[in-house]
Amino acid sequence: MSVTPLLDKTSRVTARDGRALQKGQQTKAVIVEAALGLATQIGLEGLSIGALAEVTQMSKSGVFAHFGSREELQISVIREYFSRFEDEVFAPAMQASRGLPRLQTLFRNWMNRTTVEIDSGCLFISGAVEFDDRPGPVRDALAGSVKTWLAAMHRAVLQSIEMAHLRADADASQISFEIHALILALHYEARFLKTPGSIARAHAAFDNILARYGSATAAAARHPVSLPKLSKVNRSKSDLSKE
Repeated sequence: MSVTPLLDKTSRVTARDGRALQKGQQTKAVIVEAALGLATQIGLEGLSIGALAEVTQMSKSGVFAHFGSREELQISVIREYFSRFEDEVFAPAMQASRGLPRLQTLFRNWMNRTTVEIDSGCLFISGAVEFDDRPGPVRDALAGSVKTWLAAMHRAVLQSIEMAHLRADADASQISFEIHALILALHYEARFLKTPGSIARAHAAFDNILARYGSATAAAARHPVSLPKLSKVNRSKSDLSKE
């Protein structure tokens, strides 16, 4: 028996399997996209196979086949959300110089994303409310994502101290805490209370932090942060780089 027909058959099967795998990945990406949109509106806890089947116009069994459980669906949404967060906030900041310029860029990028999420909602914040006292894989995925990002911010603060852009005796953990607190306060003030000028106040508070902990060379390292227009104010990769 000739080997050639067997090789041809194997090649056809491999190509068919490859196309099926690619189609499956594309379908899963569509489902995750729809799930992310729902989660920012109704929270992770509001996600269900049935709701996604309706939104994507798929069968429940078809949606279920890509995840296997509601929990895995929620975790996939968290991973996608964090991946986009990295792409928008962290990755561009790596182009800035180490130290204060990078720290300022990280904050500016974070603020830009937060400005949009004042209307759409932040999965990290809504997820923390839903899963703060519910141990399990979903909570672990949420907490792990937030901790990874905060560790990156903390490294930027430490680099700013090492490069004498911030005082040598500055407490990096305290600075990181205060920066994180600004974002949380902004969401509460702007999204929940609808307080006018909240975004500008958050920028001013960040500048106050730098001034309070700044060294003699800090002013030379700074670059201006563009404040959003008042009309906008009132309208209200998984392992981060160790650079």
